[in-house]
Amino acid sequence: MKVDKLHKVSIVIPSYNGLKYIRVCLESLYSQSFQSFDIIIVDNASQDGSCEFILENYPKEKLISLKENYGFSRAVNEGIKASNSEYVVLLNNDTEVDKFWLQNLVKCIEDDENIFSCCSKMMQYSERNKIDDAGDGYTILGWAYKRGDGASWEKYTKNQKVFSSCAGAAIYRKDLLEKVGYFDESFFAYMEDVDISYRAKLNGYKNIYCSKAIVYHIGSATSGSKYNSFKVRLAGRNNIYLVIKNMPNLQLIVNLPFLMIGFLVKVVFFYKIGFGNDYINGVKEAFNKYSLIKKTKYYNKNLANYLKVEYELIINTFYYILLKLKKSLRHFIVILR
Repeated sequence: MKVDKLHKVSIVIPSYNGLKYIRVCLESLYSQSFQSFDIIIVDNASQDGSCEFILENYPKEKLISLKENYGFSRAVNEGIKASNSEYVVLLNNDTEVDKFWLQNLVKCIEDDENIFSCCSKMMQYSERNKIDDAGDGYTILGWAYKRGDGASWEKYTKNQKVFSSCAGAAIYRKDLLEKVGYFDESFFAYMEDVDISYRAKLNGYKNIYCSKAIVYHIGSATSGSKYNSFKVRLAGRNNIYLVIKNMPNLQLIVNLPFLMIGFLVKVVFFYKIGFGNDYINGVKEAFNKYSLIKKTKYYNKNLANYLKVEYELIINTFYYILLKLKKSLRHFIVILR
């Protein structure tokens, strides 16, 4: 039996101690040019009065209050399950969206039925002429990176395929979420969006960067900083989870030398900034909890998709290295001046 959908889109907002951000986020949603949406806020046992504030000031919005902090993955999954819309949009609470943001996301994903997700042009909240994230890349070294981070707002003006949509502001097809699978709750937070985009690509679907869907993002509002023990440990663990989960054994063997190089570089980097032990502990945790990882099942019919992903990993590696070299060169020129 076909279920009538009251709205085309459900916007799921995961929240943990986000009291100081939620008003700006919600008010910007109310001014959207596209109005066929409902809002589902999933609270991860906040202790700052978030739930009370929402119930008092936004009683019409659906609020799901979890009994403890289950992390980003569990929170958004609860929101997706509660959704009854054709599309699901995930949106961080530390954001402010442009008036035409949702309209452009919907238009983008409706261009092609094989699009799994579309991500936004995320701009830095405090420096609104600079990009925060224009979709995520992933390399053969096992590194994920934010496209366009710190670049001028004038760049990345065209829609294009990306490896992964940043789930901080992205739209997904509900029916394909049912097929590909929801966000992996063993990740808790960080890299879970790369994982789900990876799985979608292995099934032959696309992730697209939508250049006109503009969002202003504070960043690290929940975790508190760009680097801290908690984030670094999860990064170390989830990087291993991602590789073991999505690469068949043969691909793992082929890529192992590059993954080892990537791992060693990360270890050196995090030791230099004081978080080396946290990263190592995260990696150890990944192998200790290997049995918890639900490995993506390999099908021969998807072989071409695996080869395409492998090619993209290689291309992304050269792209990432080139970006870093250009950035270093610009820095060197500034010093010489």
